[in-house]
Amino acid sequence: MSRNLLIALAAFVALTFSAAGIASAFTARSVRIWYPSLRKPPGHPPASYFGPVWTVLYLLMTIAAWNVWRLGDGWSGAAPAITIFLVQLALNAAWSVIFFGLRAPGLALIEIVFLWTSILACIILFWRISIFSAALLLPYLLWVTYATYLNAGIWRLNPAHPRS
Repeated sequence: MSRNLLIALAAFVALTFSAAGIASAFTARSVRIWYPSLRKPPGHPPASYFGPVWTVLYLLMTIAAWNVWRLGDGWSGAAPAITIFLVQLALNAAWSVIFFGLRAPGLALIEIVFLWTSILACIILFWRISIFSAALLLPYLLWVTYATYLNAGIWRLNPAHPRS
């Protein structure tokens, strides 16, 4: 593997897991007291599932983006796909800031629709370069679909819940 591809891989790992770190920092403050006090919709998973699931999803995102970068010959052939990848990554981190940091499930529900849409756009753009990379993002889209259901349920079940 060339030096440039290794540098690109390291950059994708750093970008993706930086977004994960930002999300985690905002989540950690609220999961101890605020989040457990909320009413949850049916089908809410145990808290212990979230960390492992997100770790796998971030790893799949990293591999998918790097592979698109590699096969698309960097920015020259993959600029739209990588740009939307970066947009969805920012929206991913922003959701945790809004939901857990601001403790605003209603606003987070609006934001997660944009996140879901950007993931779908990313899958479509990745598909044009690598079906494999697009397929790697399908579990992420499914999980965010599920998260949208959970977000909507929490918002509906907790209309007057205090933010702090």
